[in-house]
Amino acid sequence: MQILSRYPFLLYSYLASEIFAPFFASFIIMNCVFFLVRLIPFLNFVLELQINFLDFIRIFSYLFPNMFLYSIPMSAMIGVTIAFSRLSNDTEILALKASGISVFQILPPVIIITIIIASITAYFSVVLIPVSEKALEQFTYQLLKEKIDKGIREKQFTEALGDIVVYVNKIDKKTGDWSEVWVSDTRGNVNPTITMAKTGRMHANLGQLQITILLENGSLHRPESQDSQIVTFDDYKLNIPLKTPNARAGKIKRGTLTMPELLEKADAVGRKTTPGKKFLAEFHKRLVLPVGCFILTLIGLPLGLQARPGKKSVGIPLGLGIFISYYISFTFAKLLATETGFTQVATIMWFPNTLFFALVIFFIVRVANELPLFPEQLTGGIGSLIDKVYSFISPAFSKKKPAESTISGNIQLSSITPRFFKKKSTIRANAKSRVFHLPECEFYNCKNCSIEFKNIEIALASSFKPCKFCKSLIDNDSYDKENFM
Repeated sequence: MQILSRYPFLLYSYLASEIFAPFFASFIIMNCVFFLVRLIPFLNFVLELQINFLDFIRIFSYLFPNMFLYSIPMSAMIGVTIAFSRLSNDTEILALKASGISVFQILPPVIIITIIIASITAYFSVVLIPVSEKALEQFTYQLLKEKIDKGIREKQFTEALGDIVVYVNKIDKKTGDWSEVWVSDTRGNVNPTITMAKTGRMHANLGQLQITILLENGSLHRPESQDSQIVTFDDYKLNIPLKTPNARAGKIKRGTLTMPELLEKADAVGRKTTPGKKFLAEFHKRLVLPVGCFILTLIGLPLGLQARPGKKSVGIPLGLGIFISYYISFTFAKLLATETGFTQVATIMWFPNTLFFALVIFFIVRVANELPLFPEQLTGGIGSLIDKVYSFISPAFSKKKPAESTISGNIQLSSITPRFFKKKSTIRANAKSRVFHLPECEFYNCKNCSIEFKNIEIALASSFKPCKFCKSLIDNDSYDKENFM
């Protein structure tokens, strides 16, 4: 009981409730967007087969596990970022720090929630996605077969099989056998191959997702450019593979294979061959993405803590940039592992996770030490680079001005710094003493001054007071109070 009393469970439950609310809101919005994106390829399929509402719901229930693999990490990162941005904007994080609670003491509930969300993502990735992909193929195959069965009627030409046209003179209603069958096959040929038979029937192969037409006692007529070829037969099989919206003709769909089956296929074709590396890449993809979900969710904490009272939050746009960068690096690593001569598939596939996990640790340590996410040398270098680029390209787009044009008769127009790049100051304050300092103060860069305010009014409204030196500057009418963000 003494050990349990050390943990602030009330604080942990409060932080968890703050995270779950924006997480579920983002989760619903993300899946609505992904649903519309996935609906477009299936729309023609659904309308062509005239699928009823229940079958429509069943089809998309098979698509959701694949959608969740990408929507859950994004929703979790946005949820954590929004939660801590709100806590920072409402100075609740400041109150926690003033009470002696550090960033590392806030981490446990975030890590627990992150592990739960990553575990759910792993279950979808490893177990549900292969099952749903296989079930989707089989269900769409059954719908196609039902359409073909309904389309083949007595004494009518049936074009439900694409490049194959079937004519049946009579169908036995009890057995389903055909009598006096005529088949035209134009697959891969300019001139159709005509097959005529006395009897026939159709057989469905669910395992190979194909339909086989069995013909008996007939002849096959194959016209050539100059002569034709006639072949008589007792039994003839015509295999017709059915293409579902997600299927790739002639290829094993790796998404339908389980984890052990992926390794078996890789060993069968050779792990160092291109097909073998693709099987291994699919195997590691199902493990890499759930771990990536853990990393992306955890990175929402330092991003959310960048918000300040009166300061525009940069956590959401920065988080979206990191999210996109992660999946771009993951896609590049997958291409590098499968399409190049590298044989270490595992090392390449796990490299983005290693890189972004190091970035998460770096951000958390800097936030815990009251430092900005990026070092000032880096941001200063980027700012100077932008200034140089701007100064280089601005003359090409600006109108030509007289060389002697001036403002107020003294300052030349060419010497004015653009407002976007003009460096403005902030007010820094000590959370413990609740005293703030202006940039001219010698205590402005003190170690304990970890809070920044946009201007003097916000600092005073937050119950902070200026030091004696800064108070004298503020009371001085000549002091420039507008040189702040």
